[in-house]
Amino acid sequence: MLALCNTIWYTWLEITHIILWEVFIMSAKSSNIMTRVEPKIKEQAEFVLSQLGISMSTAMSIYLRQIALQRKIPFEMALPNAQPIVFSSLSDDEFNALMDKAAQSYADGKCVSLNEFKTELNKEFRL
Repeated sequence: MLALCNTIWYTWLEITHIILWEVFIMSAKSSNIMTRVEPKIKEQAEFVLSQLGISMSTAMSIYLRQIALQRKIPFEMALPNAQPIVFSSLSDDEFNALMDKAAQSYADGKCVSLNEFKTELNKEFRL
């Protein structure tokens, strides 16, 4: 029994030693990154990260590690396929067709008022 207790004790000491050594090495080999971010974006990100149970520092470390591992940005970065509609480039018929489409969407209940949209946006993104 004493031998088993000693084995457990030494194993625990070894694990503790490894953990403390990693903490020491990690703190000795860390560097700071400073970046400017819009306050609302930071607040929204912090809200999501708190729900995930991780800090901003941990999230940034994960992001940078993924860049190093994948040797690329770890998500797709692309311009949207749809081009914005330039009012001045539309003919009268094209403009009227777009207005008819918008009116039909509203009649079908696919649209909401601007106030409803703002309220939903604020709720979803905590703005």
